[in-house]
Amino acid sequence: MEKAIPYGRQNITPEDIEVVITTLQSDYLTQGPMIAAFEEAFAHYIGSRYAVAVANGTAALHLCALALEVTPGQKVITTPITFAASANCVRYCGGEVVFADIDPETYLIDYDSVKKLLGASPQGTYQGIIPVDFAGRAVDLEKFKALAQEYNLWIIEDSCHSPGGYFTDSKGKQQNCGNGAFAELAIFSFHPVKHIASGEGGMITTNDKKLYNRLLQLRTHGITKNETLYTNSIEFAGGDTHYPGWYMEMQTLGFNYRLTDFQAALGLSQLKRADDGLGRRRAIAAQYEKAFTGLPFIKGQSGVVEGHAYHLYVIEVEDRLGLYNYLRTQNIFAQIHYIPCHLMPYYRQFGWKEGDKPFAEQYYKHCISLPMYPTLTDEELQFVIDTVIRYYS
Repeated sequence: MEKAIPYGRQNITPEDIEVVITTLQSDYLTQGPMIAAFEEAFAHYIGSRYAVAVANGTAALHLCALALEVTPGQKVITTPITFAASANCVRYCGGEVVFADIDPETYLIDYDSVKKLLGASPQGTYQGIIPVDFAGRAVDLEKFKALAQEYNLWIIEDSCHSPGGYFTDSKGKQQNCGNGAFAELAIFSFHPVKHIASGEGGMITTNDKKLYNRLLQLRTHGITKNETLYTNSIEFAGGDTHYPGWYMEMQTLGFNYRLTDFQAALGLSQLKRADDGLGRRRAIAAQYEKAFTGLPFIKGQSGVVEGHAYHLYVIEVEDRLGLYNYLRTQNIFAQIHYIPCHLMPYYRQFGWKEGDKPFAEQYYKHCISLPMYPTLTDEELQFVIDTVIRYYS
C-alpha cells in the first residue's frame, strides 16, 4: 500500500477548521470564552464537577502534583509502562518516584504490587499513587481508592489514553475515567494522536472545589483577580473604597500553563464527535482481536475489553524488531509503547536496574502498537492484519 499508515493520526474536519477560523477572528486568542466553554463541555462528558484546561498533558500532571503539595523527599508510586511525564511530575516537585510492576494480563499497574510496596514500609512512607489508564484500558480505581484510604494517600489518575473509557464498580455502576469518584484529580491530553486533538493541550478534572480553585491559580503564574482572596490593602492597591479594576495579586509561585482559545475551540469541536471516534476505535479493536486470536505468534494482545477506549491496540510477539522493520517496508508505521520508565537513564541514576520490574520488562521485549485511529479504513485495517500474519507465515 503506497499510503503511509501511522499508529495514530488526527482527524481535522471542515467544521474544526471553521471554528478555529471564527475564534481567530474574534476578540480573544487566549483567556477568552472558549476556554470556559471547553471546560464545561468536557466536565459534562467525563462526569466530573470541574475541569481546568491547560497547555498539555505534562502541564496537567505538574499542576496536579503542585496542587497536592508534593514536596522534596515524598514518595509516590506509579507504573513503569507509561510515558515519562507520569513519573516526571513528581520529580518536578522534588519527590521520589517508586515504580510498581504491571499486571501482565492487563498491562496496567498491578494492585498486588502496589499493596506489597505499601505494606513493606511504615505508614506515611508514601504520599500518593498515579495509576495510568494505559492504552485506554481503565484502571479499577475502586480497589485503589480503598488502598489509598487505608494508607492515607491521594490518587492522580492519568487518563491521557482514555477519555470515554470506563470500568464497572462493585455495585455494577459504570465509572467513567476521570469522573472524580475515586481519584482526587485526573488528567487528559489533546495531543494529535489522542482521541480529542487540539494541537497541544490538556485537561484536569476534579470534584474537589478547593483543588479546582488552586489549579486555576497555579496555571496562571499563581495570580488571582478574586478580591475576596486579596491580602494587600485597598489603599496599597491604589483604590479608595474598592480595589481598582487593574489590581491583581501573585500569591504563590505558579506557571503559564494556559490553553489558547483557538486550541479550545478545536478541542470543543472534536469533543462533539468523540463518541463516534470511540465507537470506531472499538470496532477496529474487535477486528484485530478476531484476526489474531489463536495465532501461535501472538503472545498477548489488548483484546476486546468492556470500557476500553483504545488509544492503542497492542500485540505481543516474538521477533518484535523483525516485525517492526518489516511493517515499515510496507508503509505501516507501528510504534512501541513504552520503554520501561524505570530503565530510562535518568531513573537508573536512582538505583533502578534491569530485573527490578520483571513483568514490565518482559512486556517491553514483545509489545508493538498497531495502527489505531477512527479514520483507518477497513481496507487499511485488513492490510495491516494481513501484513502482520504474512510476516510470520
